[in-house]
Amino acid sequence: MRLRLLSSLLISMWLLSACSNYNRVMKSNDLDAKMDLAIQLYNKGDYYKALPIFEELIAVYRGTNKAEKTLYYYAYSNFKVGDFTSAAYDFENFVKTYPNSEYTEECAYMQAYCFYEDSPLYSLDQTSTYKAIVQLQLFADRYPRSAKISDCNQLIDQLEAKLERKAYENCKMYYNMDDYKAAVTSFKNLLVDFPLSPHRQEAMFLMVKAEFLLAENSFEDKKAIRYNECLVFYGVFSVAFPASSYKEEADDIAAVCRKRLEFLNNLGVNSSQN
Repeated sequence: MRLRLLSSLLISMWLLSACSNYNRVMKSNDLDAKMDLAIQLYNKGDYYKALPIFEELIAVYRGTNKAEKTLYYYAYSNFKVGDFTSAAYDFENFVKTYPNSEYTEECAYMQAYCFYEDSPLYSLDQTSTYKAIVQLQLFADRYPRSAKISDCNQLIDQLEAKLERKAYENCKMYYNMDDYKAAVTSFKNLLVDFPLSPHRQEAMFLMVKAEFLLAENSFEDKKAIRYNECLVFYGVFSVAFPASSYKEEADDIAAVCRKRLEFLNNLGVNSSQN
């Protein structure tokens, strides 16, 4: 019990001493002491306490040989606390201010990486995702021999996979809402924008099905052309995935389309109508 009390007392005294030292340095005019304290706090992972010190020193050291190091730590402090928008701005500012620094390439990469970290879940707005892809590509173009090129490519692949997932889910949303015209258009765009999509097989099948359902629910003068369009989609799907688990259902849809077209032709409906 005595050992515990003594230990608690020593810890309390140490904390009071640390707080006292922090407050004393913050109130002083000793800039070097402030810089040393900020770096100590940063190295200990106490970024929130380090941030205001670096922020103060940036203004004071502007135009001196200590400004570069201060801005470098300040940018990383914002990054460490998760303020990626501010960190991206600071890293960009560093690159522009110190283009010949030994840290320029690193900060250019970190600027792009901040946008990557700021990229949200696929279901949310993807503005930051597009920005991240652009910034990572710009870094790769600017530093083609960088050791970070492999990382850039991996990050871009992850971001594009997120965009592909969002596009695919939007397609499914239109389909599930019975908005078959929008679904067909969305599936077409998905297959053009993401030709290697892991959802390619299902997307091509659902495009066949959506076009068929669109035809089924169309006015008479629209049916023929849409059944024919469905058969075109079916042909492409069958060639691409001849052993697909969706093939049997797609075959059935194609068979119905042919019967519908035969019936319409017998009625004298022109299948080339718009």
